Amino acid sequence: MDRTETINALAGELHATEKSIDAAIIQATTLVQAFIGARTTLSLSPVAGAESQAKAMATIAALSAARDAVVACHSEMARDHRRMGYGTFNVGPLNKPDGEYGLPDGTKPGGVTTDEVVAPRHLKAV
Repeated sequence: MDRTETINALAGELHATEKSIDAAIIQATTLVQAFIGARTTLSLSPVAGAESQAKAMATIAALSAARDAVVACHSEMARDHRRMGYGTFNVGPLNKPDGEYGLPDGTKPGGVTTDEVVAPRHLKAV
């Protein structure tokens, strides 16, 4: 595997991790919603199942912290990429608000706009 393939594989793993954490957050919030719905359907007091529902909410908080950590990891990986001199890097598969490329100074790669960002021919689109 050459350098470009290795970098692309690593970027793919990063994006898969981000997506997995988001999916876990969605699932955990669905669980809390189910707690509330079941309690309402069964005409139970809000006290019923309060501890287990609180644990599910704590899970959401932990997943949120994990998401923050992987976003910080993404940003640091972008810095590492630049520090190692690998040049232009893929923006990734998702649309990002202007200026959110994780570069230390908040700029976009090469100072270009979102519409102008294109992967060089030697980089594989992820």
